[in-house]
Amino acid sequence: MKHVISVSMGPSAQDYSLKTKFLGKDFTVTRQGADGDEDRAWDLLRRAQSHADAVGLGLIRDYCDVGTRRFVDKDKLLKVVTRVPATTGAHLRRMLQLRAVRHVHKTLGSYFNNSRVLFMSGSVNYDIAVEMSHYTPNLSFADALLQTGTPTMLSSLAQLELFATGSTMANGIWATRKLGAVLPRLAKIKQRLLAQEMAKSHVIVGAIEDIRSFAGDGNLKGKTLLSSAIDEQSLAWLKAQEANLAIDICPQPFKQVVDVDVIEAMILAATELEPQELSDETRAGIIDELELTAQLLHPTGHFRNVRRFAFIIHPLSQQAIRKGLPLLPKSTPKRLMDQVEKAAAMLPPMEYCKMTNIISPTGAEAEGWLIAVGGTPKEMLARSPEFTYRRLLAAADKAQKMGAQIIGLGAFTKVVGDAGMTVAQRANLPVTTGNSYSASGALWAAADAMRRMGLVETPKGGRVQAKAMVIGATGSIGSVSARLLAMTFDEVYLGGRDQDKLKALKASILEETPEAKVVAAADYEGHLAEMDMIVTTTSGAGKKVLDITRVKPGCVITDVARPLDLPPEECAKRPDVLVIESGEIELPSKVRGMRDIALPENIVYACLAETIVLALEGRFEAFTVGRDTEWRKVKEIYKLGLKHGMKLAPIAGVNGVYTDEDIARVVELARERRKTWKSG
Repeated sequence: MKHVISVSMGPSAQDYSLKTKFLGKDFTVTRQGADGDEDRAWDLLRRAQSHADAVGLGLIRDYCDVGTRRFVDKDKLLKVVTRVPATTGAHLRRMLQLRAVRHVHKTLGSYFNNSRVLFMSGSVNYDIAVEMSHYTPNLSFADALLQTGTPTMLSSLAQLELFATGSTMANGIWATRKLGAVLPRLAKIKQRLLAQEMAKSHVIVGAIEDIRSFAGDGNLKGKTLLSSAIDEQSLAWLKAQEANLAIDICPQPFKQVVDVDVIEAMILAATELEPQELSDETRAGIIDELELTAQLLHPTGHFRNVRRFAFIIHPLSQQAIRKGLPLLPKSTPKRLMDQVEKAAAMLPPMEYCKMTNIISPTGAEAEGWLIAVGGTPKEMLARSPEFTYRRLLAAADKAQKMGAQIIGLGAFTKVVGDAGMTVAQRANLPVTTGNSYSASGALWAAADAMRRMGLVETPKGGRVQAKAMVIGATGSIGSVSARLLAMTFDEVYLGGRDQDKLKALKASILEETPEAKVVAAADYEGHLAEMDMIVTTTSGAGKKVLDITRVKPGCVITDVARPLDLPPEECAKRPDVLVIESGEIELPSKVRGMRDIALPENIVYACLAETIVLALEGRFEAFTVGRDTEWRKVKEIYKLGLKHGMKLAPIAGVNGVYTDEDIARVVELARERRKTWKSG
């Protein structure tokens, strides 16, 4: 029978003796804690080598690699054992750390993407830091704070490498505790700063005892911890702290929780190799043979995989700016408001609110930030596209630092310039304009409105015997709306300013749907009286795009534009026409933290809903950018929305939600007016 003894600088209260089978051999494994006493550890190690086949050294470091340099620990305890193989488990630990990070990231679906990751010691966990840097730039290291008392966090691998090279202070948590005992005030500063960092982080990497020393109360709620040898006592503490996920990088093939040094010592004893003879290839082969993987532990019993998004909003008018600045009196002269509007466009991006508790029926969760930039459409159009790009990129940088994994463009930001292409290319986060769901929501709402009006038959199969028009048809939302309408309506008219572009769009639609009837009409005003449905998708920033007095009674107009193409005073001219504001989306759960966005509670614009759906699905990609929105993506995001519990919000106009009585009144007026309309 093989005998392995692990001598740890940790508490003796965690000692154990274990009999097991490993690599075909019988083992007795014994742990002996020294309670932080180096002299006792020396004596335990000296005794252990006389009757053990291999010795593990727990919580003792022999070296760490940081950057291109190896830092060797000259701890005298490393020299005690000379008769049998001894190991700190450093080589195996490095291998298991990398495997654990990759396993979790893949298994849980890009889990670490743009997470805020705090390392209690970047030097000890340098390999994890390098691996994490492939998924997120948001890394912070407590090395300087814990080792020298400097009240700052290192924020990059370059800073960590520079600190490790230049530091002359003792490494390790034991030296830190001694320094903290000498300088009580310094210990309080460390406690406060580290607790704050933990509260801001999504993932915390370090030994459980170190995390416990500085966590405080409530700072681990919802967090992910990456550590080693997480026993029942530690798991109970993490449950009390409401931690979300604990990742034990050390596989636990035995009934007793062991640390990495124990497993590597058992490998040495079983193979009868010296530490320098045990290659990484052999270690990897044994790990694969035994199918050893990291442990994913759920302290509270319920794992929450919360994905994070950000969405950019902006004021649509001076009125919206005044609403956001309550100190400005309503009587502020327009000349002064013009200056305020110009100044607002120059402001840096600001967090407007944080939305939480967005829960899909699938169990997926999302949370995110609305980030405001100050430019109105008028200001964006008055300046170069680069002006707006830079403000959007500044907002994207802010979102990245906050931990967002995808960012959406809202209102006018999704159409200015090249409809998100430049921002998507230059931002460090995947960007979506939300135009796919905007098109889906608009047609969804229009179809629902026509069904409720009952003036046009909507057969279960075949084409709708009606005419539809898309104004702004060559734009991103307009073109895909036209493509989809051409698949279902008897005739579709393409309205716009450029006849050549309209003809090109018509030809493209007929390639996809040869049987469709499509009319390219730059002079679309003359056809308004024939339309049963009109979708306006222009980016005219409030300019008049149609004469509503010429529209057919009972027509359904879906206004997707922001600002609206049809202001309230225009809609009031035709009470026999149903004008709805695009198609908003009702979220699947009661959202917390949402501030006013000029919509009813729990209702969001479809472009924001697209960003949320992609986050819930874990699809961190540039889903919709540019002006050529794909109709297949419109259908895909519609299906994904249904999967995650999204519903069409009650259709609404400029005066709020339409009731059945409101729609019945429009239908009654439309039927009455059609009597004279037909006769001219």
